[in-house]
Amino acid sequence: MEKKIITISREFGSGGRSIGREVAQKLGIPFYDKELVDQIAVESGFAPQFVEEHGEHSPGKSFLSYAFAPQGVPGVMNGMSAADFLWNIQCNVILQLADKGPCVIVGRNADYILKDRPDALHAFIHADMAYRAERIVRLYGESEKSPEARLQEKDKRRRVNYQHYTGRTWGTAQNYDICLNSSKLGIETCVDILVNLASK
Repeated sequence: MEKKIITISREFGSGGRSIGREVAQKLGIPFYDKELVDQIAVESGFAPQFVEEHGEHSPGKSFLSYAFAPQGVPGVMNGMSAADFLWNIQCNVILQLADKGPCVIVGRNADYILKDRPDALHAFIHADMAYRAERIVRLYGESEKSPEARLQEKDKRRRVNYQHYTGRTWGTAQNYDICLNSSKLGIETCVDILVNLASK
């Protein structure tokens, strides 16, 4: 397999996690999503729920959210903020998993963390707003906010986090090897495309 590591970045509700899981199953390689969260939680000492929420999301929807984030206590977390400490642990865990062998990694800015690996294939999954809105209601149920507002808020926090730690713009095509529109192509076609690319 020429491309041993596949990273999946995705808009909320686009089906990126489902695509990544199916790709891993078809290739017979490990899939890291919740498992990655659990490992980061063990190494950082944070609760899995905290890692899930803050590992790829900014503290707020503005770039200023990092400027006003509480800083760590000297001697605790090396004096770093919780977000920065978590970022360092996350980088180390992702690098270790990639070194272990072929795998699929969803989210967590893995595309940037593994950007220098020639054996990595970086994909971004996006979809139309209506498709994503229908999908999150079907999967996660209704909430006080409209599906569109939930999508915009989640994506904005991912975008802010990504730019803060990578200096790059989240979702920009140049940052990935391939961008796929799951609402136009369908989940299975996206899976087949990535499997074929990884196998060649």
